[in-house]
Amino acid sequence: MKTMSYTEPRARYAEVLDAVINDREEVIVTRAGHDPVIIVSLEDYESLRELANLMAFTHLGRGDGPGSPHQPRRSPIGQARI
Repeated sequence: MKTMSYTEPRARYAEVLDAVINDREEVIVTRAGHDPVIIVSLEDYESLRELANLMAFTHLGRGDGPGSPHQPRRSPIGQARI
């Protein structure tokens, strides 16, 4: 993953985009006084979004699956029928 100031990718825009697409390179772009951004290929972005969506709808993302410390445990005493 490369990090560049705002002026560098602006001066070599086509070259940076080619590296992102052809070499699967991720580029972090920084600007004084602003939050950094990242340039990724559309294919990589879509894969990341799909993974995020899957994690949002499964126990993997929340960490509350069976056996997890976040999962409430049932007492065997409370389940007994009288």
